Amino acid sequence: MKVRKAVIPAAGFGTRFLPATKAQPKEMLAVIDKPLIQYSVEEAVESGIEHICVITSRGKSAMEDHFDQSPELESFLKQKGKTDYLKQVQKISRLAKFCYIRQKQALGLGHAILMAEEFIGNEPFAVLLPDDIFDCPVPAVKQLKDVFAEYGSSVVILKRISQEETKKYGVIKPEQVKPRIFKLKDMIEKPGPEKAFSDLGIIGRYVFNPDIFEAIKKTKPDHRGEIQITDAIKRLLDKEPVYGYLFEGQRYDAGDKAGFIKATLKLALKRPEFAEIVRKSIQN
Repeated sequence: MKVRKAVIPAAGFGTRFLPATKAQPKEMLAVIDKPLIQYSVEEAVESGIEHICVITSRGKSAMEDHFDQSPELESFLKQKGKTDYLKQVQKISRLAKFCYIRQKQALGLGHAILMAEEFIGNEPFAVLLPDDIFDCPVPAVKQLKDVFAEYGSSVVILKRISQEETKKYGVIKPEQVKPRIFKLKDMIEKPGPEKAFSDLGIIGRYVFNPDIFEAIKKTKPDHRGEIQITDAIKRLLDKEPVYGYLFEGQRYDAGDKAGFIKATLKLALKRPEFAEIVRKSIQN
């Protein structure tokens, strides 16, 4: 079945970016000239996604406004002859069909995904975490969709991680099937180097069969009262195989200040209008 829907969980407080996120969503912080969430939306659209559900929360209406039409701004840009900006603004509102669902309590990524069950229905779907920006020759979600099309089972995106990074990611116990493709035998959330099964960590892109919803419902909250998606995927293994794909390309973790700065610099260096000034600024 075609993967034509995506879920973008965006309900968190963004505490690692305070005070910048006190009055604006973290997902609306601009990396160069686009908000974080737009990178995920564009990746989904370039991967053939037609419908996007954003899991949001109180005080985050700026995301809805961003992807909506803006008649006043469009009229102003048209009157001033700023046609390039006008085309950019109009393109944003036409990217995809959006719905927004509020997560009233921060109960974890698994719970956020579960809130989209009615929107998804009985279809496979993608999940994109907006903290992660992927710069790939083939969009990251499209890479996952290709694996899903081959095996018909849920698939997560993987990256090689350092020992220190095993404290930050879910880590899998892999069985290699093909180059870059692994069957998940087990997994553990943020184990640290002593308990890690491998150097393969799960990062912020997934394609799920709708069976994941039942797995989430049966998953107990952790000690913080949150439902971890890693625990739900582990439960899903009892019903169907789950695969991991070691993606091709670059990924930037813009979920903290240091990663956000790195993402901005790396992506700016790829833009002709900014590359030289960034190089000179770093050298000086």
